[in-house]
Amino acid sequence: MLELVRETGGQEQGTDWRALAESLGQQFVKSEAEADRSDLFVTDNFATLKSSGLIAAGVPTELGGGGASHADLCDVLRILGRYCSSTALAFSMHTHQVMIMTWKWHHQNALVDGLLKRIAKEQLVLLSSGGSDWLQGSGTAKQVEGGFLINGRKVFASGAPAGNLLMTSAVYQDPDAGPTVLHFGLPMNASGITIEPTWQVMGMRGTASHDILLSNVFVSDKAIAVRREQGKWHPAFHLIVAIALPLIYSVYVGVAEAARDLAVQKARKRSNEEHVCYMVGSLDNELTAAKLALQHMISTAVTSQPGFETTNQVQTGRTLVARSVLKVVDLAMEVAGGGSFYRSFGLEKLFRDAQGARYHPLREEAQCKLSGQIALGWDLSSL
Repeated sequence: MLELVRETGGQEQGTDWRALAESLGQQFVKSEAEADRSDLFVTDNFATLKSSGLIAAGVPTELGGGGASHADLCDVLRILGRYCSSTALAFSMHTHQVMIMTWKWHHQNALVDGLLKRIAKEQLVLLSSGGSDWLQGSGTAKQVEGGFLINGRKVFASGAPAGNLLMTSAVYQDPDAGPTVLHFGLPMNASGITIEPTWQVMGMRGTASHDILLSNVFVSDKAIAVRREQGKWHPAFHLIVAIALPLIYSVYVGVAEAARDLAVQKARKRSNEEHVCYMVGSLDNELTAAKLALQHMISTAVTSQPGFETTNQVQTGRTLVARSVLKVVDLAMEVAGGGSFYRSFGLEKLFRDAQGARYHPLREEAQCKLSGQIALGWDLSSL
């Protein structure tokens, strides 16, 4: 069983993570709205995540953290997503990196306790470039004495202004093994790292998912955590899928819940119209479908070992959640009517934010291809 953390973790310490998320979410609404209007990062919200203990919630209690379980943090992100989409999505990128290390510490005796302790003590924020790199990786690694010089552009680095450590990769042209993707962490204050403010987009505007430029950034040999063949599935990616995607897509289900509630609030003024009842019923069907698919993702992560079958189940859930979330916000606009077109109502923002559900890997076409290859008995070692 995957069992990302011990079941008695955070709750044994008396922390009600869901109540905390509800309280913080209500506080975050104002700065979230301002960030959406002005393309600003939700700086104050991230400061509050630190002071509240949520930044270190996924760190085991033995290492100074909150000991929250994977399911706890999925709930936290779903609740935050109802109030503050950008804060929740940027936080999910940090959270999944923490939970990956927590799993490795529990199940592989990995030497990550030092970094996990620092996250708890120093409230470090981790950034991810995994969604933009994926199996191919990006950027170049040139071998030098004692390590590598890294060059590249890392896009979609959500939470960039708050980040302390970038978890990323680059491609090394190994003379013997061929193109090899190296995985490592880079301190954001290292020489050669700059943030380029490129994030002017349709939705999730407050995530500050800017580009990070790497120019001859040195990384030592000892800092290389994984070396893998470019373009091929690796055990590390099966673990990433199992842990990260349920956390990330919990945010989008929260967005869908908020859209549903706003639409129903508006529709109650016309509740005597029969066709409105049908539309609201359809809306609730789609939201239920999204929740069921998300629960399938979470339960698969908890009860299964990382591997192709788990990846297939979680990625299928990712497609189903995305489909239903997008249908929910579309139906919500129909249910609410013309009033939903006004920014002041709030549904227009949720509609825009939900569109991000389309883009996290694997996108639907690639997911269907992988599922089909597995179902048809392809040689998985070739994938």
